[in-house]
Amino acid sequence: MSSSAALLTTSIYYFLQIYIFLLVVRILLTWFPTVEWMNQITATLSPLTDPYLDLFRSFIPPLGGTLDISPMLAIFLLQIVAGLFTPAISSSVGF
Repeated sequence: MSSSAALLTTSIYYFLQIYIFLLVVRILLTWFPTVEWMNQITATLSPLTDPYLDLFRSFIPPLGGTLDISPMLAIFLLQIVAGLFTPAISSSVGF
């Protein structure tokens, strides 16, 4: 694999890992809506994460009206896609 292709696959892999982390933080912050300082973080993360989560929320309704499983499926899909880039990273590093 050429160095530019290795750089591209590595960059995509790490971007997906960072985005998964941001999704997890955003989801955890929804559990504490009354804490004041978290509102600033949520306001920053919402424009980054909500468009992707809304894709799943549009066709997966909340179970029982309250349990939203769409974030779990969204993260699961990102992990699968990131897993597709893992072999390219390990071969470019030499493992």
